[in-house]
Amino acid sequence: MSAEQTASRSTPQPPPADGEVVVVFGGSSGIGRASAQAFARRGASLVLFSRSPSTLADAAQECRAAGARAVECVAGDVLDRAAVQAAVERATGTFGRLDVVVHSATVMAYGKLEDLDPEVFERVVDTAIQGTFHVIRAVLPVFREQRRGSLVVVSSLLASVTTPTMGAYVTAKWGQLGLLRTLQQELRDLPDVHVSAVAPGGTTTPIYKQAATVLGNTGHPPPPVYTPERVARAVVDRIAAPRRLKQSGFANPLIIAGFRLFPPVYDALVSPLLRIFAHARDFAPPTVGNVFAPVPEKEATRGPFRGI
Repeated sequence: MSAEQTASRSTPQPPPADGEVVVVFGGSSGIGRASAQAFARRGASLVLFSRSPSTLADAAQECRAAGARAVECVAGDVLDRAAVQAAVERATGTFGRLDVVVHSATVMAYGKLEDLDPEVFERVVDTAIQGTFHVIRAVLPVFREQRRGSLVVVSSLLASVTTPTMGAYVTAKWGQLGLLRTLQQELRDLPDVHVSAVAPGGTTTPIYKQAATVLGNTGHPPPPVYTPERVARAVVDRIAAPRRLKQSGFANPLIIAGFRLFPPVYDALVSPLLRIFAHARDFAPPTVGNVFAPVPEKEATRGPFRGI
């Protein structure tokens, strides 16, 4: 193989003339829904996957209006291997190939580790780690056969730092990122198969109001707060410019540096800062939120917060 051929294999190619074929896991709400709309504006053919058939239909209509060539919907949970496989097969069976997979499905819980219901903790962690594993197992055979494709997973700043009262989500995201880094190492034999992680900080999605909580209040995105559309642009950008881990938020590197370089200072400040900036001033009785089942009426692209 010539040097020119080798270079062409390792350089991400532009979208096909007829648009990408994209599967979005978690496509009915938040960053997943915003990402689906962003790919729709590029003329993509989409398969949207989430647990909420009614909000999937709304998201699909938005994508058609935004310019998608076609939109298919598959209702299911990423913890259901058969449902995840069905979404991938819907894409390849309907559109003949699979170019991009975006995985943003996640759930969250607030509470000290000693206070969280063990089943809630396990479900939050399983959704991130086992759910991502199921996506990988369904997608990789297709990408290997094609010898090309892009998987972009929505990670979190909390995959790189820890915070009190969010131990379930921190554990989930640290584990998910470890899974992705391992996968990136294992795919070095396929230079045109790319795995990227995008790690947003505070984002105006509905997840904070959907989360389980035993704190007596709901959560709030900590500043600086970004819109899901801004994070979605970072997701789309990873197709042309893959990255092992892309921090989406200018403060993320500063927070990570403080966590790693000055742990006593970080540990002293993180709890009071969270109470001020990341806990809503409301009252919420103990709830499991959407951890075990969707709450469709709370699903949307943006949550009830002001972004920038």
